[in-house]
Amino acid sequence: MARIEFSKGIVEEIVPDVRLTRSRNGNGGIANFRFDDPNALKSDSTEEITGMYMIDSEGEITTRDVKGVFVNGQARALEAMYVMRSAEEWERFLRFMKAYAEEQGLEFNKS
Repeated sequence: MARIEFSKGIVEEIVPDVRLTRSRNGNGGIANFRFDDPNALKSDSTEEITGMYMIDSEGEITTRDVKGVFVNGQARALEAMYVMRSAEEWERFLRFMKAYAEEQGLEFNKS
């Protein structure tokens, strides 16, 4: 049930590269997402990108910090950043990512 959307109701099928950084005090962090050639940028997509919505059985996590990456004038990727400012937001995000990873058949690698 865990999914990511850029326009409400339209599921993004491309699995992103996610980089997670925890704050020094351990009470939050930053998640950076990169979607290469996402469905949201396909020529037949007419929906406006209004943010990145991470939706699971607990509800929705939203970020409006979404940018397009252009190569030779063509949109090639989307980058999104989600900032967690508390331990509760950090834990909630990790629960979403665990559910999303299970849904997509992925695993978590610590580096």
